[in-house]
Amino acid sequence: MTYQKTEDALARLTPEQFRVTQQNGTERAFTGEYNDNKKPGIYVDIVSGEPLFASSDKFESGCGWPSFTKPIELANVTNLRDTSHGMTRIEVRSAHGDSHLGHVFPDGPKDRGGLRYCINSASLRFVHRDDMEAEGYGAYLTQVEDI
Repeated sequence: MTYQKTEDALARLTPEQFRVTQQNGTERAFTGEYNDNKKPGIYVDIVSGEPLFASSDKFESGCGWPSFTKPIELANVTNLRDTSHGMTRIEVRSAHGDSHLGHVFPDGPKDRGGLRYCINSASLRFVHRDDMEAEGYGAYLTQVEDI
């Protein structure tokens, strides 16, 4: 499967999805579609479709955005230094789609690596476990479990 940013994919984005993924925006805390999602499946880049996070790595951090302990595929996520808004943070972007996803912080569950990937719902598309095989994500079924 090839993952890339296309004009068609960009044209399908809502204004909020475009603002977050292409203009480094942030959705308001506790407003994102996937903040409270507890269904089994994977989260893919809304632009490129590349697999980013698994439901089994999602946890409730209380920060107001979906939080994950690690990416489903390290090669699909890039980390960049972000000094915007008077802070120094690590921005998380999709490697193939170059979408702004959110930020990673060192305050996640210690027993699961200690990282918290704080990700905007607007940058994600959820693929339920029951649909993963049909959508070409069958290779990731072993990383999805009920939570």
